[in-house]
Amino acid sequence: MASEERKPPRVLLTAFPDHFSLPARPSASTAAVQDAHRQTNFLLRAELAEFEKAMNLQLRVVAAQSRARGPRAAAVLSFWSRAYMGLADACNLMTYGSYASCPPLLRTTLDCIAVQRSLVGDDFAEYEDWFPGGVSHLGAAVAFDLGRYRAASAVVSDERLGLLYRLLSDLTMPHLGSTLFLASPEAGLQKLPIGFADSSFHLGWAQLITGWLLHLAVVQLETALSAPDISIDKALRSDCEAAPRDLAHVLDDSRRCHAMEEDGHIVLHNFRRASTGQPKQIVLI
Repeated sequence: MASEERKPPRVLLTAFPDHFSLPARPSASTAAVQDAHRQTNFLLRAELAEFEKAMNLQLRVVAAQSRARGPRAAAVLSFWSRAYMGLADACNLMTYGSYASCPPLLRTTLDCIAVQRSLVGDDFAEYEDWFPGGVSHLGAAVAFDLGRYRAASAVVSDERLGLLYRLLSDLTMPHLGSTLFLASPEAGLQKLPIGFADSSFHLGWAQLITGWLLHLAVVQLETALSAPDISIDKALRSDCEAAPRDLAHVLDDSRRCHAMEEDGHIVLHNFRRASTGQPKQIVLI
């Protein structure tokens, strides 16, 4: 007798934070970490306030999906969850001066956003094919079919996301030059001052990373809202649509450290450790 076809698992949104708050002042840490937290919150107050607002907007949209069901909801909410946690953890590390630990988290966040955009663009066809057997049994064990999926093309074609994807990829990989740059941002022709596990405040890194956090938080919000099964009321949608304008207002400052592509290279402008320092350019070749 043929075995009865197994029904796909039910999708349930069982837990999510009710609020996002910026990282608190570290109580038991080195003086460098405490100083990094203090200076970050003082010099980047406006950027962090906008990031906190964008993260809480995401949670408001998630809360409205309490009755979401089916494989499409599973796809969006699971990848969105990874992206949200990557942003939250990267913010935490950045405010504590752990700049070198942020690119891998942000690259993973961008990958998760790319998958969502790709699935939405393909009407979730591949996910819905994978979903019925995605979780099964292998002997007495619960087996997860990894469903390996690459979706970089969904972001590399976007001018700004493509630049960010290439930059985060280079900073994440153990390349010779990017590793030296992360450990010795003040490197010069005469001296390579390597700070081993250094958590000292660096304005250039802090501005770069907060800019990436803000941009990815808004892109994730826009990506989730583009999914066909995500539903919110008119007032919340209006708040979400204002997020890109608020982002542009905060980041539209030529004095901030920012990355641009010039002559085939990525150039970091206004890179400096302190607000009183001389801004310089860094070219990654």
